[in-house]
Amino acid sequence: MNWDQIEGNWKQFTGKVKENWGELTNDEITEARGEREQLIGLVQSKYGKARDEAEREVDTWQRDLN
Repeated sequence: MNWDQIEGNWKQFTGKVKENWGELTNDEITEARGEREQLIGLVQSKYGKARDEAEREVDTWQRDLN
């Protein structure tokens, strides 16, 4: 699934985001609005991860949606 599809259907994916990154609040997920960079930044800051590690996690999550 490409990121445009995720962004366009963000409300449908918020539950899957919450399943994967349970420490993110509903407000934070909503504010990300499906923007990949926003989600990476949230994962990075909330979990104390390096940027490249957060990117890999988001990429893996995206790939597993298929």
